[in-house]
Amino acid sequence: SLHGWGGTGKNLLSQILAEHLHPAGLRSKFVHLFLATLHFPHQHQVKLYQEQLQKWIQGNVSACPHSVFIFDEMDKLHPGLIDAIKPFLDYYEQVNGVSYRKAIFIFLSNAGANLINKVALDFWRSGKQREEIQLKDLEPVLSVGVFNNKNSGLWHSSLIDRNLIDYFVPFLPLEHKHVKMCIRAEMISHGRAVDEKVVEVVTDEMTFFPKEERIYSDKGCKTVQAKLNFHWD
Repeated sequence: SLHGWGGTGKNLLSQILAEHLHPAGLRSKFVHLFLATLHFPHQHQVKLYQEQLQKWIQGNVSACPHSVFIFDEMDKLHPGLIDAIKPFLDYYEQVNGVSYRKAIFIFLSNAGANLINKVALDFWRSGKQREEIQLKDLEPVLSVGVFNNKNSGLWHSSLIDRNLIDYFVPFLPLEHKHVKMCIRAEMISHGRAVDEKVVEVVTDEMTFFPKEERIYSDKGCKTVQAKLNFHWD
């Protein structure tokens, strides 16, 4: 379960994981991406969505044991819906003759971002480097925070209650130097020479928090490409 503000790399990491399992990545018929607002829009149809989701997973894992299921926008998912996949994550060798032990389920969510950002700021204010933050500093508070957050998609979920999620992975807010790395990488990916003047200008156009100190980007690298396109045009 990957948590953090937008633009910090959750989608990118899920794509990298998918490509390592299936070379076609998100284009593979064995990699399935669910968007909460697109695939499960109506709260009054949660029961129907649960049934459809179970059938979809059963059919696809039967065809490919190494199927990958990515659930994006978990913080917009209706409470209780994700519990439909509990039988496939639970500690069973098989369910109806099918093993789900090799399938991978990835959850992407903005839920818990405020908790992550608070820890990052606390470290900075105590004179510590962002790189000193360890998983043990965040994972316990993150799992509890998401479990008790009605907007997390995992609110009071049996997946957490039964310890069925292997890792809660926090994505830390990005500092100025990370945003600049994103800008340079975007320039190179478009076949352009890195122009440090443009890097500085685009970085200055980004918004950072807290308002006074301006330590962390509040949009990660999400608007970098759009801002570069504006300067190039």
